[in-house]
Amino acid sequence: MSDLSARVTRAWQRGVGPAGSRVLGVAAGGYRGLLGTRDWLYARGVLKCRGLGVPVVSVGNLTVGGTGKTPAVELAVRTLMELGHRPAVVSRGYGRRGHGIQVVADAASIRLDADEGGDEPFLLARRLPGVPVVVGAHRYEAGRHAVERFGVSAIVLDDGFQHRTLAKDLEIVMARARAPWGSARLLPGGPLREPLAALARAHLIVVTGARGRDDVGEVAAAARVHAPGVPILAARHVPTECWEAGAMRYLGPEALRGLKLFAFAGIGSPDGFRQTLEETGALEAGFARFADHHWYSREEVAALEQRALAASAVGLVTTEKDWARLRRLPPRGVPLYVLAVRLALLSGAAQWRAAFARACPAPSP
Repeated sequence: MSDLSARVTRAWQRGVGPAGSRVLGVAAGGYRGLLGTRDWLYARGVLKCRGLGVPVVSVGNLTVGGTGKTPAVELAVRTLMELGHRPAVVSRGYGRRGHGIQVVADAASIRLDADEGGDEPFLLARRLPGVPVVVGAHRYEAGRHAVERFGVSAIVLDDGFQHRTLAKDLEIVMARARAPWGSARLLPGGPLREPLAALARAHLIVVTGARGRDDVGEVAAAARVHAPGVPILAARHVPTECWEAGAMRYLGPEALRGLKLFAFAGIGSPDGFRQTLEETGALEAGFARFADHHWYSREEVAALEQRALAASAVGLVTTEKDWARLRRLPPRGVPLYVLAVRLALLSGAAQWRAAFARACPAPSP
């Protein structure tokens, strides 16, 4: 992670000094005014939400940074399939090289790599074979393309909580169990994309990184004020797959137990990856952080390899999302292990399914 990125992240979590607070407070006030104006325009019908004629499920959050949206999108798609739907995923495709509306995957195959379609859409296409994945900055147009081209009966919108142009039937908000709102300040003074009052739009709130069913205290406290009655679900990420990238040799996550590995990640919540890695029984020889969505160079991969060797590690280990951005540049001197995760609900599984059944009734045969 760059020094600037690290400083910004620390400031968002811990706050800044009085002088910095005044400057950022002015900027955040302007941002709050823009949000208020937008809400006013939507409330009076000047700006309009448009429907697609099929149920739309949105998975998003209130903060900048990782809350585990991608595994939640996967779980949402699988839930819709269990209910008899033919869903598609619609995403912005952050960091992609392409422009406009693009099809990352259709019902037959993956059509775009991570650099063209975005790392998260590529990852979802890989995890959900047969499910169309469409990317586009304008979510309504991308959703309409998915419905018209593929005849899908439901849409799962990735990172869609702040996008109001598309009418949504089920709003799922993700939040971390630890310091969920950071400094609780609006951008740019903190990580909040919207005030906490926006939680009132949620139908479900999912707390990730929970250590148990009841580990939702900070999020639940905010929900009692701003979203009373909205179900709070506890969840964690559990390892599901592991493979050695050089030979694409598939292993179970248990294969990492006892291995001394140098870990690295360029995701929104690298500490979450460290926690998951620890749960596999792997021994961390060191850890390198990169900015979210970071694209690795050959020189960086070589440097990581040297750091692993210097730490007497038997290999490198990273996330599936990072692997999507460096799979053409695997290290040559040490093995690279890739760890994939899924979202497991620790509480509220029945509420999750019931919310989907209400908002997205099964299509007619």
